[in-house]
Amino acid sequence: TLDNEEIARYSRQLILPELGISGQVKLKNSRVLIIGCGGLGCPAAIYLAAAGIGCIGLVDFDEVELSNLHRQILHTERKIGSMKSASVAEACEQLNSRASCIPYHLALTSENAYQLIEKYDIVLDATDNVATRYLLNDACILTGKPLVSGSALRFEGQLTVYNHNGGPCYRCLYPKPPPPETVTNCSDGGVVGVVPGIIGSLQALEAIKLACGLPPSFSQSLLLFDAFSTFRTIKLRPKQRNCVICGESPSITKLIDYEQFCGAKATDKDAGLNVLGSKERISVQEYAEILQKKSDHMLIDVRQAVEMDICQLPAPAISILNAL
Repeated sequence: TLDNEEIARYSRQLILPELGISGQVKLKNSRVLIIGCGGLGCPAAIYLAAAGIGCIGLVDFDEVELSNLHRQILHTERKIGSMKSASVAEACEQLNSRASCIPYHLALTSENAYQLIEKYDIVLDATDNVATRYLLNDACILTGKPLVSGSALRFEGQLTVYNHNGGPCYRCLYPKPPPPETVTNCSDGGVVGVVPGIIGSLQALEAIKLACGLPPSFSQSLLLFDAFSTFRTIKLRPKQRNCVICGESPSITKLIDYEQFCGAKATDKDAGLNVLGSKERISVQEYAEILQKKSDHMLIDVRQAVEMDICQLPAPAISILNAL
């Protein structure tokens, strides 16, 4: 049931015939787990708290940095250095003190994912790395939870719902992980802050519909957003009978080592450069000494134009971009 304060707070939702009192009670009794408290997780969390989701779990092992603030809208300058999960929990509870927000300052791994996800009804993937996507997919399959997956990069975003109503899982679409060197995330590819805001808000909407028992819009389909074009939806391939996790004879019956499987770390931070050996590279400090000593050398700049605008290297430098 709802008390008078809850009826007043959610009155604009309660008058919707698709929702009503029964739907609001379902939201109140729902438990949603958000993995990632960044650009996607922030808008998703605040809208779920505002809508009246009773319990919101917030998982993130990272701390707030200045570079986060243009898109991770629940963090502030005051919170730089603090735990992201606690920062989001504080913001949500300030908006709605009735929402129980549980921060988990930890990295999701094969050792803790099953036990954590088992406690919740719906899971939101608001991460930015392939290893965690496979981990979340498998854990949700094994626990029988729907997975609302979102992604955002540059001016584009995607959204879908896995493992719901006979639809496919992530492995049905991507049986094998991509080569690590082909994967781009927000740290090295960039993103306009509004884009994860849009996708994260839509993730919250899908979770609300799932919690109320309403049909999600993007189960068995994929929403594509392009800031220079429009929204469009494509139909996904159906659930695969030979899928190794959700198929008729699954070979994966427990969580595995996903960093080994993907050949990449389960982190959203910049990957270290391992292209050159230590003897073939120099640090910024070492190059400063070369300049001070006026040693003979040739400087070749292979960066993109936008990177050159951010930081100009001392002349003379040969720009590969200009040469092309």
